[in-house]
Amino acid sequence: MRNTLPVLTVLIAILAIWYVAVAPMNIRVALDQAQRDGAALQPETALERQEVSVWSLMLHNPAQIAETYRMDRPRLPTPGQVAAELWKTTGEMALNGRAMSKRSLIYHGWITLHSTLWGFALGTALGILGAVAIVYSRVVNMSLMPWAIISQTVPIVALAPMIIVVSSQLGIQDRAVPKAIISAYLCYFPVLVGMVKGLRSPAHAQLDLLKTYNASGFQAFLKLRLPASVPYLFTSLKVGIAAALVGTIVGELPTGAISGLGARILIGDQFGTPLAIWAALVAAAVLAGVLVTLLDLAQRVTLRRMGMAP
Repeated sequence: MRNTLPVLTVLIAILAIWYVAVAPMNIRVALDQAQRDGAALQPETALERQEVSVWSLMLHNPAQIAETYRMDRPRLPTPGQVAAELWKTTGEMALNGRAMSKRSLIYHGWITLHSTLWGFALGTALGILGAVAIVYSRVVNMSLMPWAIISQTVPIVALAPMIIVVSSQLGIQDRAVPKAIISAYLCYFPVLVGMVKGLRSPAHAQLDLLKTYNASGFQAFLKLRLPASVPYLFTSLKVGIAAALVGTIVGELPTGAISGLGARILIGDQFGTPLAIWAALVAAAVLAGVLVTLLDLAQRVTLRRMGMAP
């Protein structure tokens, strides 16, 4: 309850702000529809309404505010509309035995999850290996770390098409490969930084004590540096898995893919179906939450077995 209450408080605040924002976001579209239906409005024409703030439009047309909450294609749907669309494309299809239908977000979520896990595994492996090299080699520390930092300044939306084009030129036909590479690119940096911090966390006195016991460098790594880095590693993994999911979704946008949560967002935008976009976004958020929660559980179990406070 101590951990749940703050989360629920933030969630309720987000939902409240979301509901309040629906009316000003949708009022212009609602007034345009009301004008086509012959309703009396103030101002009367769409051109005149463009010069008026949404707050003034709501003040002078209070009867149309309710319409902003039940539009078929709103600019900003209500949480209830998004929940209904999400249930329609997940739970309802699962109950009907169509969970892996191409219209189901469960199917598209699995496609995105597949590339995310591959990218997460690749980015984690590279991050850990890079961190070990940085800690044990001054040359690598001075050469690799600055490039790792600089790489994060390149916008992923600019880098993703380049990775896709290069993969195509190399004859890689599997669309999951460039998505996994993009995912690994975003996951690599937080794991690298967290692991470097963890491997360097032991105090000099602890390292000197191992030297007095005639421990080798490898033994010091296994007995001291690696165990000390585990809390830092799990923290960076939770950041990395969320970044990996974002990378996969971004990688799905320029590929012309028809499967995956990113593809659903793109298709929803092309066909003007905001509910499909928002349902895919919420599904991605839920998926990220599940992945982070699983890593948090793994962290608690691991630290408890190691005798550390979870």
